[in-house]
Amino acid sequence: MNRPRIITFDCYGTLIDWNAGISQALIAEGERQGFHTDREIILDVYHDAEMRVQSGHYRTYREILELLEKEISTQLGWEVSASPGYLADSLPSWQPFVDSNRSLERLGAMGFELGILSNIDDELLAGTRRHFTVDFDLLVTAQQLRSYKPATRHFEYALEMYEEDQAAILHIAQSYFHDIHPAVCMGINTVWVNRLSETVTDDCPLPTVEVADLNRAVDWVEQRFGSDTG
Repeated sequence: MNRPRIITFDCYGTLIDWNAGISQALIAEGERQGFHTDREIILDVYHDAEMRVQSGHYRTYREILELLEKEISTQLGWEVSASPGYLADSLPSWQPFVDSNRSLERLGAMGFELGILSNIDDELLAGTRRHFTVDFDLLVTAQQLRSYKPATRHFEYALEMYEEDQAAILHIAQSYFHDIHPAVCMGINTVWVNRLSETVTDDCPLPTVEVADLNRAVDWVEQRFGSDTG
């Protein structure tokens, strides 16, 4: 395996604590209406609904979040929010995992370019980027491409930027479904940050390596490539 030029990340769920942000915003909305709903129930309803909504024709992620607010309210027996758009409005405040910035700084110090390939809108990602302590060399959003992962357009675009050289890219992500599977199928090396201890069936393509958190992902990169800046 050659040393990559750029290490790309999914943002939400990998660098940003997506589930904490989602659940906190939805629990707060439920409590405003007098409902006390379990976090895991909220997350199950959210992720199931998100997959369905994203699979249709392209909408901005802000629009998707507003549709999800309505669908989640219906499924949980809530009223439609008096403040539609509360999920998108809360998103820029969602926090990085404790290992995110230190991991990004370590990779930058090793001489790697850094990138984000995200299912998000430009303005929402701009709000999130204030939480990071590094700059990124490549930012690819669903809004730019009018496409959502696991469709392959994010990875195709990254390859276009790096001369169609799969070995130039190492992709790090938490979601097997949205990121690891399509990247592996395109010949891109991957690190699966399996924060949720998920399993996949034997017939699914395997990542280059699977780790429990970003610290271990960076440890693996350092052991494999050292601190040589190439």
